[in-house]
Amino acid sequence: MTTSSTPSLSRKEFIASSAAVLAAASLPNLLKAQTNGKVVIGFVGLAHIHTPNYTKILKNHPDVIIKSVYDYNKERSKKYSELLGAKSVDSDDAIWSDPQITAVVILSETNLHHTLVSKGAQAGKHMFVEKPLGINTRESLEMAAAINKAGVLFTTGYFNRVDPKHIFIKNEVAKGNFGTITRVRASNCHAGSLNHWFDKDYRWMADPSIAGVGAFGDLGTHKLDILMWIFGEIEMVSAAIKPIVHNYGDCDESGEALIKFKNGITGTLAAGWVDVDDPVGFLVSGTEAHAVVFNGNLYYKNKKLGLDGKKPITEFPKTPLAPINQFIAAVLGSKDQPLVKPSEAAARVSAMEAMYTASQANSWVNVV
Repeated sequence: MTTSSTPSLSRKEFIASSAAVLAAASLPNLLKAQTNGKVVIGFVGLAHIHTPNYTKILKNHPDVIIKSVYDYNKERSKKYSELLGAKSVDSDDAIWSDPQITAVVILSETNLHHTLVSKGAQAGKHMFVEKPLGINTRESLEMAAAINKAGVLFTTGYFNRVDPKHIFIKNEVAKGNFGTITRVRASNCHAGSLNHWFDKDYRWMADPSIAGVGAFGDLGTHKLDILMWIFGEIEMVSAAIKPIVHNYGDCDESGEALIKFKNGITGTLAAGWVDVDDPVGFLVSGTEAHAVVFNGNLYYKNKKLGLDGKKPITEFPKTPLAPINQFIAAVLGSKDQPLVKPSEAAARVSAMEAMYTASQANSWVNVV
């Protein structure tokens, strides 16, 4: 006969231990009950130019409670805490350690993303991270791996994916209705530098050491995402990226890239802050069809479908929610939200970094 060397629990110890286990198990349900099933979020970083829009949307969202905000810039933190009726905390750790906060919106300077996303993944928080994901390819891949390992929800602000014109074109490409696609073009330009948008509150966005990119990367990443979303992975790139009026020193203000996709399609990408107009936003040319987005309208020529391309398309597929609302819906349990994958966000950074490298080297560069 053998006896166990493990000491037995007293009745008092057993009751205390059982109570602790039950309390831990019921904590998620308790917290959910306390917030009436709404998503409790925290803002981590409030520096991005899209911050006013995101804070407005979530302040008015019926299923969102904004509990805390953090920014190392105390003036920004105070401003948005008052605007949102949320608590301004002195450290981002106060948000990561708060069990009531299940999701965060990261709108900091890009060079802070790696640290913040790593902490968020470790804390098991769902994350909306403003684009671009990281300041370079290495950090972006590390963040994507951390997010995937944590098993948390993620997306970023690639709102061009919910444009019905882009969805229409993507569907037509998937059906093979363009025939063999020979060339594609995307452009995303405005007059931000000419109009001095980045002189004050958003000056960091015109400092590549903080933002990772200048004008070309800032605006170009949106249409780069659409090009890769529709046409797939990129093999190699070349580019010419440069300052024009030098309103922000040597920060680039305009650029054009030439793209070789792995499927053989040739593409071009334009982006900049020194354009007074940008009428041709997107173009796809194939052996059986042609589509162009001109002055906000989509014109589609396809003989087989009886479309002459002279009148704009007016019937479009149903569009998804805006990215920030997709994120909230997913956190609430919706399983069919078309969130941007961490690997996709990292791949856009990799392609963009290759374009900048190509411009500096005046050569073609393979995309990692």
